[in-house]
Order: sequence, then C-alpha cells, then structure tokens
Amino acid sequence: MKDYYDILGVERDATPDQIKKAFRRLARDSHPDANPNDPGAEARFREVAEAYEVLSDPQKRARYDRGETLEFGDLFANFGSLNDLLNSFFGGGNFGFGDPFGSQVQQRSGQDLLVEAEVTLAEAAVGVERELTFTAPHVCATCGGTGSAPGTSPTTCPRCAGHGAVQVSRRTMLGTMATLQTCDQCHGRGEIVTSPCETCRGQQLVDDTRTLSVRIPAGVDSGSRLRLRGEGGAGPAGSRPGDLYVQVRVVPDDRFTRDGFDLWHELSIGVTEAMLGTSVDVPIVDGDPIQLDIPAGTQPGTTVRVPRRGLGRLNGRGRGDMIVAISVEVPSELSKDEEQVVRQLAELRNEQPAAGRGRRRRR
Repeated sequence: MKDYYDILGVERDATPDQIKKAFRRLARDSHPDANPNDPGAEARFREVAEAYEVLSDPQKRARYDRGETLEFGDLFANFGSLNDLLNSFFGGGNFGFGDPFGSQVQQRSGQDLLVEAEVTLAEAAVGVERELTFTAPHVCATCGGTGSAPGTSPTTCPRCAGHGAVQVSRRTMLGTMATLQTCDQCHGRGEIVTSPCETCRGQQLVDDTRTLSVRIPAGVDSGSRLRLRGEGGAGPAGSRPGDLYVQVRVVPDDRFTRDGFDLWHELSIGVTEAMLGTSVDVPIVDGDPIQLDIPAGTQPGTTVRVPRRGLGRLNGRGRGDMIVAISVEVPSELSKDEEQVVRQLAELRNEQPAAGRGRRRRR
C-alpha cells in the first residue's frame, strides 16, 4: 500500500490545512509545465493528487489509516485530460504558469479526409504514381474565410471576450476549482458572425473538388493507409489544414498468391516433363515471362525460388522473391499406344502395374 503521508511529506497527525498546503506546494513542483524536460513529472503529479484525494476526505483517510483497501476509482475520471485537471487547479494563473486561456482553446484544424486508391498487384510490386480526385473543404473565396459578408467583419464574442473559452467554477474532490470550457455562444471561435457570407453561410469553408498526385510506394498491401500531412480539408482562416489518408486496395492477380513480399505461382507440368526435365515460361508480376528450367527427376511439390521477382519492400531495400510450386499432372486417361509405352517402361523398371486399367495388382 502506498504511504500517502510520505508522498505529501506530512506527519500522520497532520491537519487538513497542513495536508492542503503540502499538496499545493508539491503539485506546483511536479506540474509538467514547470518540468518541461522531465517525462516523470506527470506521474508524480498524479501520485500527489491521489494522495490528496484520500487524505483530504475524512472518511477515506480513516479507512486508509485502518489499513483498508480503497476503491476510489480514477482520480481523473471527472476531467477530460490531465490538462483539464491542471488548468482547473492552477487556472487563472494562480501559480504563474501563464495565461489560463493560452493552452486551452486552439483554433479548429481542418478536417481529416479518407480516400481510396486501387492498384494492381504489378503496381504494388514497384510503386506507382496515382492521381486522386476527391471533395475537400476550401477557404471560402467570397469572404476570405471570415464567414462574414463582404464589407462586414465578425465581432468579438461578448461572452468570452474573444478567448473562445469561459472560466467556470465547480466543486470537486480538490475543492472549488476554476475550469475552462468552450464558449457556448461562439463555439470556441472567439468571434460572432452577424452578417453571414451568402456563399459559405458563415461557415468560412466551402466544398470543392480537388485532384492530387500521390505516390503509392512499392510493397503496399490491401488495407495499407498512407498519411499525407496538411493535404486534407482546409481549416478556418489561420489554422492548419487536416490530413489526407489514402486507403490502398490491391486488386488480386489470379496468377499469384501473396505471402508478405514474396509471390507464389503454381506451375503444373506433365509426368514425362518431370521425368526428363523441361523449360517452361512462367509469368513475372511486372514484366515479360521468363524461362524456367525444370531439371529431370523433379518431384511433385518441388519449389523453385526466383530471386527478386516478388514485391518491393516498403523500406526500399530490395524485393521479395517469386516461388514456383511445381505439381505433376498424371493423366487420367491413356490411349492404347500410350498405355503400351507406359507398360514397356514399367517392365524396364521392374515395376508391376495393374494388368488392366483400373485393376489392382496381385501380390
């Protein structure tokens, strides 16, 4: 069990006021803004806040002193994030960490967009440049992104004074705290459009068709997703655009089965070709067929690896291989002449085939 008294640096008979003062001092010291190069600051703050939650509550403190296990839930469940808790406790610049509105309200960024790009297996093997056409929000040309009709301007929101957020007080386990909430009058913009632009109706953005050339790298597979930063929808004036995500779909190729960056190809040869050897043309995913030499005596299930004829690797280092899996086709029907030749071969090899087609040999 954690020693909450030791964490706060107080005696076990400390008064509520002493516990509160200790917490405020330690919370200030462990505040992540005060320790920008210390990745452990946030964890220390959470531990200090947890100790305060227990020792500041008479009932929880009594149970803790008796050695009971406390199930008091997540201390941060009432807050959207650690920043929410930090700003609620240190809001208003109580501890000198700057403008309480400065880190709370960020201008809305542009919309992230998702488009699909379809490529063939051959294109996935070596990469391809693809032009994608999609609909994306653009800054309204009529109002220049202000949302106001030409000749007019937005006015500062009277409720939040242009901050985009308002400070409200609420009671929490840490006492009465000031928190920042998005202004419900301007919805975080800090401005109010009194004369909306007729083109965008005050939304600052309009949808438009856009064409973008995108490089699909070698080695992609169906489900691969590319992220193009800043190529998504435009944001309100002055904010960053969203990102464009390209979902890749690779069209299957009946000639090949993909295994990572390797490709498998099924090759069927005749029984005499397997016995005597042969040369066969086999397809290549991104080029003309190549001639593959099959040695005499090749057995069914034999595989032949053709180096660097698979798919390019995503890291740009070489290509996978093509693996040719060989099956031997045994004829299901023979002419009389074929059967006679086969029986002659069986006699030469001292083998004992059935006396007639479909009959079992006798031992």
